[in-house]
Amino acid sequence: MLSILSNMAQNTVKLGAFLSSARSKLDMSLRAVEKETGISNAYLSQLEHGKIKTPSPQNLNKLAQLYRVPYELLMELAGFPVPKAPPAESQTARDTFAARIGAVTEEEEEALVEYLQFIRSRRSRR
Repeated sequence: MLSILSNMAQNTVKLGAFLSSARSKLDMSLRAVEKETGISNAYLSQLEHGKIKTPSPQNLNKLAQLYRVPYELLMELAGFPVPKAPPAESQTARDTFAARIGAVTEEEEEALVEYLQFIRSRRSRR
C-alpha cells in the first residue's frame, strides 16, 4: 500500500512540473489559464505544486486542449490507467499478406473472401 501511495505522489509531482512547464511555454499566467478554462487559479497552483493527488479528468481534458498536449499523457502523468494502443503486429501481418498477393480487383477480393470463408467452415466442422 505504501508503494502505491509513493507512486501516486511521484505522479502528481511529474504532472505538476509538466503542467507548469506547458503553461510557461505558452507564456500564460495562472489567471489567464483560469480565464480560458474556468479552472480556479488556486486549484491550478495546487495542481502544479503536486498538492492535488487525484485531479479531475474533466480539468485535465480542459488543460490538454489549452496546452495542446495529448489528454492521455496528462491522465497517465496523473496516475490514471490509460489504455494502450493494440500492438502493431496485426497491421504488419496484414501489410505482409497484402504485399504477398499484390493488387487485386474487387472481384478477386470477393472470391478470396468467399474461399477463405469456405476453408474456415470446413475447419469448424472437424
